[in-house]
Amino acid sequence: MESVLSAVLGVLALAGGVLVFRCDSMARATFALLLSLCCVGGVVALLGLPYLGVVTVLMMTMEMVVMAVFMVAYMMNPAGLVPMAMLHNKRGSSAVSAAVFAGLVAAVFLVPWPARRGGPPPDTTVQVGRALMGGQMLTMIVLGFVLLATMVGATVLATRRGRYDRFGDALDRRSPQDPVGGGVGR
Repeated sequence: MESVLSAVLGVLALAGGVLVFRCDSMARATFALLLSLCCVGGVVALLGLPYLGVVTVLMMTMEMVVMAVFMVAYMMNPAGLVPMAMLHNKRGSSAVSAAVFAGLVAAVFLVPWPARRGGPPPDTTVQVGRALMGGQMLTMIVLGFVLLATMVGATVLATRRGRYDRFGDALDRRSPQDPVGGGVGR
């Protein structure tokens, strides 16, 4: 079952990658790339690294959604949906990508793969964390909390009014008194 699911996800990832260059708009190409990267995350999870697979899917989903939102908000054409060419120098890029693909396929079959020694560790997530962070895990955890506190603090300081300022003194009012362009009248 895992082999079939891995093959299906691999084919979907490849199809999504091809669609990135076949779609005629930036928004459609973004969601094709999202499909491809989510399938890659699924393959990584099937290879015995579920943490990395889930993190890949979550990270790529947020990245692609943010990219799509910015395209809708700031692109000159409506929502990035106006047809446009996604390739530049089509002949050159096709030749380079065909050569790279052929080289990678040849490497898969020509490289002498080492024999596996030992078995997988009991907890792959711990092993990946140790391999990536080494002795710096505590430092990275502390930095994560510091960055989170910085983002929350910056948001609080950037906001002019508090949570209940919209209602004034009458917190039992049904609708808040939101100002259009100034401060809240008390």
